Formats: sequence, structure tokens, C-alpha cells
Amino acid sequence: MKPLTKNMMRSINKAKGRFIAIILIIMLGVLIFVGVKATGPSLNDSLNKTVADKNLSDVQVLSTTGFGKKDIQLAEKVAGAKAETTKFKYVMGGKSKVAIALYGYDKNAKQNQLIIRNGRLPKNDHEIVLDKNARNKYDYKIGDTFKFSKSADLKQRSYKIVGFVDSPQYIDNQSRGVTNIADGQVSLFAYIPKSQMNLSTATLLNIHFNSLKDKNTFSSSYKDAVDKKVKALKREFKSRPQQRTKEVAGSYLATLNQQQTALDQLKAVNSTAAAVQQQKLDAAKKKIMKQSKTTYTWQTRQDLTGFSAYGESSDRIAAIANVFPVFFFLIAALITFTTITRMVEEARGEIGTFKALGYSKWAIARNYIYYALSAGLIGAVLGAVIGTETLPRIVLSMYKQYIALDWVIGSTWQTLLIALIFSLLATVGAAVIVVRRELDEGPASLMLPKSPKSAKKILLERIKPLWNHLSFNRKVSYRNLFRFKSRMFMTIIGIAGGTALILTGFGIQNSITASGNLQYKNIFSYQAVVKMNEDANYSKVDKILNQDKTYQNDTKINSTTAKLKAGEKQVNDVNVYTPQSVKNFKKYVHLTANLDKNKVILTKKTAKLLNVQKGDQIHVTMTNGKKLNLKVGAITENYVGHFLYLSPQIYQDKIGTLKPNTLLLGLKKQTSAQRKHLANQLLDSKEVMGTSYTHDVFDTVSKMSSLLRPIILILILLSGILSFVVLYNLTNINVSERIRELSTIKVLGFYNNEVTMYVVRENIILTIVGIIIGYGVGNLLTAYILNQAATEQVIFPLTIHWFGYIVATLLMIIFTAIVMLVTHRKLKHIDMIGALKSNE
Repeated sequence: MKPLTKNMMRSINKAKGRFIAIILIIMLGVLIFVGVKATGPSLNDSLNKTVADKNLSDVQVLSTTGFGKKDIQLAEKVAGAKAETTKFKYVMGGKSKVAIALYGYDKNAKQNQLIIRNGRLPKNDHEIVLDKNARNKYDYKIGDTFKFSKSADLKQRSYKIVGFVDSPQYIDNQSRGVTNIADGQVSLFAYIPKSQMNLSTATLLNIHFNSLKDKNTFSSSYKDAVDKKVKALKREFKSRPQQRTKEVAGSYLATLNQQQTALDQLKAVNSTAAAVQQQKLDAAKKKIMKQSKTTYTWQTRQDLTGFSAYGESSDRIAAIANVFPVFFFLIAALITFTTITRMVEEARGEIGTFKALGYSKWAIARNYIYYALSAGLIGAVLGAVIGTETLPRIVLSMYKQYIALDWVIGSTWQTLLIALIFSLLATVGAAVIVVRRELDEGPASLMLPKSPKSAKKILLERIKPLWNHLSFNRKVSYRNLFRFKSRMFMTIIGIAGGTALILTGFGIQNSITASGNLQYKNIFSYQAVVKMNEDANYSKVDKILNQDKTYQNDTKINSTTAKLKAGEKQVNDVNVYTPQSVKNFKKYVHLTANLDKNKVILTKKTAKLLNVQKGDQIHVTMTNGKKLNLKVGAITENYVGHFLYLSPQIYQDKIGTLKPNTLLLGLKKQTSAQRKHLANQLLDSKEVMGTSYTHDVFDTVSKMSSLLRPIILILILLSGILSFVVLYNLTNINVSERIRELSTIKVLGFYNNEVTMYVVRENIILTIVGIIIGYGVGNLLTAYILNQAATEQVIFPLTIHWFGYIVATLLMIIFTAIVMLVTHRKLKHIDMIGALKSNE
């Protein structure tokens, strides 16, 4: 082995701690950068593989009057479309009479294939397969009998359970969607042979495009492609509703037309009797046309239960990945740069000796570069492998809310390349810069110790009354702090960065939870929304409510949805609330301004998306097609959804007579059973379309927080480890730089504790300063990430609870204490004579 190489190996062996620390810091930086960057895409890729393998429909169409072969042919006129029809409806059944999404099973169907978890698929008319939640939540077993309510209108009411399944249409295990029966929440999905459903035609049209199979479901390119396909499909189906209405009404109208002919003959004989019969006949025709009217509901994958939430969750992780790991990595790189710089500076004498012996600059520089390169590469490779193979898997394994996915794990080469470049810049870059600077000096200069910095008065010294009251040790500590500014700034950056990263982890978690709390506790004070039928009997509903123990009060409003536009900006599905009584409405919805007679109130996120402010005009298109131009009177706080609030006067002036169609209910705290009972009673009254509870919406928002919890905990843990390694490494550098100084004061008679405090006192001061700065940086970093993570429907208010501050502060104090103990042990066994030997 060459002398230079031997010397380098001895240097590594002599200071193993520093070499390992460099590897660890780089490894942690790369691990978090690569791991978190890989997590969002891994979530998306895993779901994409599952839905692609099971041929999930790209587009689904629901019809009020059903579909036939003609509809399949129309759909397949669009390039690449493959269409299938399915019998589908919402029914009630099971032990608890819950709402069930019931499908007719067809063994020849190619789309939306079921994933068997236990048992098998139906083979005869008496068998059923159930959602796996029926086993997990309701304790059903294979071989049990599942009974439907009479209102389900099936060939038979009881079926034998032969299997439990997952469906690519229902990826969220905790939510199966909403309906207008039972308590408004679908509890299960189920499949029985299609022949068992008393439906004359299929009610659901599934359309799949093979050309879109390889696209990421959540990518903009997929969404744009699907939008184009939906537009093409709608063009093909443009005249189909009228045709279908005539087809359905045809046979009934033929009979009624015969009656009309007979009635026309009766008019000549008995005009009075004919007039009465004519009224009945007109009413019958009107009823048939109403029942036969065909309307289509178009939906894409994004409208399926859980899909948007899943995509938004992975987007939030991607937003975190664009900021948190980068900040993390920059701190790691900065500290590594400092460590390598110090390592090369310590070897001045060796560099001078080799230069005097005739070694070339490259030969001398090469070994230090190899040292840095080996540490950087080992750290980068370990971080990349561990990050890619662990973080995404940990997060995926904790996504128990969603169906078991076919895992697809991997990092992009761009991410790995960026991580490698940063790692080598922090290690090799530092070595190149410092070695080149040192090699510019002559051998004689290099073999002499580096001249110490000249002493200068610090600001504190100029404040005589304060300075004169400080002890000698404190004066030395304060002087050293400001004398070695680079060391001071590095320590503060390390502590502040660690504190900020830990605080950000808690802040993301707290802020996402806060959006639901603020919306459904501070802004909305109602607990349920009851959607009434047209011409509903309110007194009948009031009677049911007054008999319920949990009912407190209610207010009537008109509720509808609208599309809002301002300039080129547009927001769809905005909830439009108009109270019957503004005074009562204030008790249920707390707005930041009063409803004005001439102006409307718009929620903050909606205004931001439309780029409008108070006083601006917005164009509103109601669901019934009516178009309005309204002036924004105020912008109110809101965290979930889009809302537009109108005063009764504006509604009457711009739209027409105000007719309430919704009740906002104030309820006492309810159990799940109480919620279901009240919803069922209201539905059974035939006056109510459905009841939705804010508790369920709050749960949905809360899930956002729970989904991020695993990755937040990992980020907090790794931030803590990085902070500890950084503090330990900087303290080691501090001690090694000042070994002669510390040996001198030890020789002068300082006790071990005093020598330790000589160094640690500076650490304590810098730790306190770093923590305080970390609070500010943590808030800024959290706010930035939340802004990136906000969705179109939900915004997250910056919220960091006191617990986050306490944990971040305690961790930094604990790390400082541990480092202080390690430093104390090291200083107790310092070789004073060796350190004080001078080569001058």
C-alpha cells in the first residue's frame, strides 16, 4: 500500500466516529429524500396496477330508465370504447337493515372484476358474494344466510353467502358512498346473479378504454384523455334521452291513446262524464311521461368513493416530498460540507509533509477526494436502498383504510441522480475546494499550525455593567461564540433545522385535523342536513323530529348547487344556501359578515380559485339552468367545500319565490345507531329524500390526517436522528479544533466539570438560539407545505399545538444533554501532553 493511502486508512481508523458520522448524515439525507419522493408515486402505481389488472371502468353512466343493446352500440362508436351493462340499485338488508349497493353478477363481464378474499363467486341463483366488510364489521361467515328487506324487490329475499370480495370500484374500506335510503351511508356492496334482480333492463353502463390502461389514474394526462372521451360519448348520446323516453313511455301511451279515442266518442254523448275522464287521462299521461323521462348521470373514476381522497393523499405526500426532504437534505449536506472541510484542515501538516516529499498536488488531493467519495457513495447507496425499500412499504402497509393493493415500489432515476449529485457535492465538493486551497500554500507554511484568529472585542464587552458582572468562564464562552462565527452559524442551523423539521411534522398533522374541527365546530353548528322531497309535508317531519331524544332544533333553507365563473376561472359544484330566516340561520352557520340584501357571501377558497375579491361580480349558473350575475359582498372563512350564501331578498329578486327544501338540524351527541334510526324514520315518512350527518363528513376529513400519520411519524423520527447526529458531529469538530486550548486550561488546574462546561456552555446557548429560530422556520415551512398540499375542496389552516413545541424542544435538550455526557467522558481522558506538543 502506498504511503499516502496508508496514511488515509490510518486517518479513517483513528477517527472512525467522524467517517461514520459523514456516512450517517448523508444516508439520512438521501433516505428521507429518496424514500418520501418514492412514496407518493408508489401509492399511485400500486393502485394503478390493481385497477388495471381488474379492468376498472373509465366511465360509468347511470340511467333513470335503463340501458339496452342500442346504448352499448352508441358507446362503442367512440374510438377504443368497450361497453357493458349491469343491473344495479340501492337496497336495504342484513341484520341491521343497512343500505347496500347491489349488483347483478355476470360471469362473462370483463370490467370491474372482483377480488376474492374468501370463498368463491356465485354459481347458482341462491348464492351471494358480499363485501369483505360484511365479514369484518358484521361478523357474517361463509355458509350464513343474508336476507334483504322486502322493499329490495328481488326474486327471493334470502341468499347463501359463498364468498367475501373486494371491488376496484370501492377502494376505501371505511366508506362505500352515499345514497338516499337508510341513513344516507352505503354500508356494503353485494353481488347476486343478475337474473335475481327484478329490473327489466340494466341501469348501469360501464365503459372502458384499453388505450388508457397504462396511464396513471391520477395524472392530468389521464384526466384530460377521459374528459375528451366523455365529451365524445355525450355527443353520441345527445339525442338518446328523448328516444329512450319515447321507448319506455311508448307501450303505456299506446294504451292511453286508445282510451283517448274512446273518450273522444264519449264527449258527444256525455260531456260532463267525459270531462272528468279527460282529467284523469291527462294526469295519467303526465305521470307516465314523468316516470319515463330519461336522465343520465355521468361519472369517471374520480367520482368513485375513495378515489379522490386517495389521490389527494398521495398528492399531499408529494407536496411534502417537494419541500420537507429537500430542506432535510440541505441541512445534511451543509453539515457534511463543514465536517469534510474541518477534516482536510486538520491534515494541513500531513499535506505539507507530502508536498515537501515531492508528491504531486493530484496525488495528495486524490486520497482526500477518495475519502470523501467513499463516505458520500456509501451513505448515498445505503440511503437510496433503505429509503426506496422501506418508507414506501411502511406507508403502504399502514394504508389499511384502502383495499390490499398490488405493491409497486421504486424510485425514479431522476430522484436517485439528484440525491447522488447532492451527496457528492457535500462530500467530494468540500474536499476539492479545501484541498485546493490548502495546496496553494507552500510546504513550510502548511507544516506550521494555522494562525489563530486575532482577538476582537464583541458587542457584549462594550456593555460594561453587564460584562463586568460575568465570570471568567462565561466571558470566554461568549468570546468564543462570536470569534468562531462559522461554527456558531453551523450549530444554530443544525439545531434550528432539526427543531423546524420536527415541528413541521407535528404541524402538518395538526393542521389537517384542524380543518375539520374548525369547519364542523366553529363555522357549522348543525349536526345533520335533511334533504326534503318536493311538496314535502313539514309538519309530518316535525312530529318525527320532536319524538327523537337527540333532536334540539332546526332551521329551513333552500339548498342547491351551482357553477360559478369569473373571467376565465370556474368552480363547479358550489353549494348555494339561502335561509328562510337570516336571524335563525346565524345560529347554525357562522359567517364573518351579515347577509346583505344586494350582495352575496362567498367562501375564501372559492374566491381564491375564482380570483375575486369583495365588490367583484361573479356569474352563477344554477342547476336548473338559470343564470345570474351577482356582486360579492363579503368573503367568509371556510375550510371544507365551496359555499355561496344568498339573502332571501336576493333569491326572490333574482330567482323567484323562496321555497325551502332542506332542514339544518341541531342535535345532541348521537351514537351510530341513533343516527341510523333517525335517518330511517325520516326516510320512511316519504317526505325526505335523505339525511346526511356532519359527523360522517368530519370523519372523512379526519381520515386525511390519519392517512398521513405514518409518514409524519417517520419524518419526525428521522428528523430527531439527524438532529442528534448533527449536534454530536459539530460538538466533535468543536472539541477537535480546540483540543490544545482545552488541554491548556486543564493543565492550569480546571476541574473536569469546568472543562466540559467550557465547551457545553456554548452548546447550551446555541441550542436555545437554534430552538427559538427553529420555531419560526418550522411555522414557515409548515405553512408552505400546507399551501402546496391544499386541494380544490379543502384548505388547511396553519395549526401547531403546544405538544409539538414541547416535543421538539425536549428532544433538542435531550440530544444536547447526551452529547454533553459523551463530550465529558472524552475530555476526562484527554491526552494533555500530546495535545500541547508544538511543531513550531
